[in-house]
Amino acid sequence: MTLPTADIAVLAFAGFFAGLVDAIAGGGGLVTLPALMAAGLPPHLALATNKGQAAFGALTSASGYWRRGAVDRSRAPTMFACGLVGSICGAVAQLAVSPDVLRPVVIVLLVVSAVVVAWPRKAVAHAPIAHAFLWGAVVSLFLGAYDGFFGPGVGTMLIVAFVLLFGDSLTTASGNAKIVNLASNTAAFALFAWRGNILWSIALPMAAANTAGSWVGAHLAIRHGDRFIRVVVLVVVAALVVKLARDLHAAH
Repeated sequence: MTLPTADIAVLAFAGFFAGLVDAIAGGGGLVTLPALMAAGLPPHLALATNKGQAAFGALTSASGYWRRGAVDRSRAPTMFACGLVGSICGAVAQLAVSPDVLRPVVIVLLVVSAVVVAWPRKAVAHAPIAHAFLWGAVVSLFLGAYDGFFGPGVGTMLIVAFVLLFGDSLTTASGNAKIVNLASNTAAFALFAWRGNILWSIALPMAAANTAGSWVGAHLAIRHGDRFIRVVVLVVVAALVVKLARDLHAAH
């Protein structure tokens, strides 16, 4: 499947903005996945191509937080491993789902993900809850599976989870979330690439733009960017969910 150059340019811009969004507050997939589906990609190819472009940005933002000391290095290996295993399970499950079933599922998950991004939250540091390390591993496994199967909103969910479980500051929670996100993106990326589901003519330009956006986002102050970016993401998602829902209705 090929797309006009103008469409690929628009998708590359979406990739840049998604990388920026994801590096700061999570939720970059809420931009790229709807954009890929709106461009006409079938759901299974859109999901795989989205992982193809997102993996590079995930590496950039994770390394940026790591270098800045915003990652808990004692937790990172376990959370990475759990995210990796979970993502493989989720990606295998996604490959087993029929494309006809997948489109309405994607629309529902996009709406749920948008609600998670919009939900008001305060990042207040506090003492870790009881058995926080174990719960963190479970959350990394579960959300890794979600990321392998679908993906959008997982970064934001991880940030909220790490604030609640460990009492992380927002910056540290974002850094720790990027470690799990890197694991889940890498696992799903490898599986989809092996199965030949990634459209590289689309994924590579988006990946370059996503990497640039991730680099910029990882160096911005979260305090000034989070609220504005969340509003823009929700506007984009709302418009694209309406379009996808209309396409689904027209198909029937």
